Amino acid sequence: MPTIDMSKTELREVNATLQSAAGTQATEAYVLENPRGSHAVAVGLNGPLDVTVKGSTGYYCAGMNKDATIRVEGSAGPGVAENMMSGTVVIDGDASQYAGATGHGGLLVIKGNASSRCGISMKGIDIVVHGSIGHMSAFMAQKGNLVVLGDAGDALGDSLYEARLFVRGSVKSLGADCVEKEMRPEHLEILADLLARAGADAKPEEFKRYGSARTLYNFNIDNADAY
Repeated sequence: MPTIDMSKTELREVNATLQSAAGTQATEAYVLENPRGSHAVAVGLNGPLDVTVKGSTGYYCAGMNKDATIRVEGSAGPGVAENMMSGTVVIDGDASQYAGATGHGGLLVIKGNASSRCGISMKGIDIVVHGSIGHMSAFMAQKGNLVVLGDAGDALGDSLYEARLFVRGSVKSLGADCVEKEMRPEHLEILADLLARAGADAKPEEFKRYGSARTLYNFNIDNADAY
């Protein structure tokens, strides 16, 4: 298993090595030591690579991930797994704001808490947060699933499209056009699968589902105050 010491190797070289390995489509495992909060670690990986980061990272870790599995044994700064396409990203600690933003696919697991704007404009990604999330999470979320085992902050799901939000704890407030919805058998099935894949110790029946009321899809003068 190749090990790269980031205290001795420049970030540009680290990412070039990982991207080259991922590009060969060979399933390899890399360990990155001493990340020291570096920004943009393990970005743009386009293949079935396995990367373990031994420490916390700065902003945009694991951005634009495709097929790779990336684990951060620490916390991550803003924008972790932004624009993720597929694969798996696991953060053992906390994540800062806009985790998983604009993600198109794959699974993002945050073992701690996530800050504000988690999953904004998500477009198909699945996000499971073992702790709580901050305000304005899932803003303009279009597709995918956001699962929160803890609580959610203000304005959850503001201007939501068709993403599904599952929260086990309390929700401080719902954003414009976001409403609580019935938890049907198909949703329990989706949730059970996500919880199992994320290693989350919770039962689907403990959650509430939130989604779009679909009143903002087209302009309607009766809803003018909500725009």
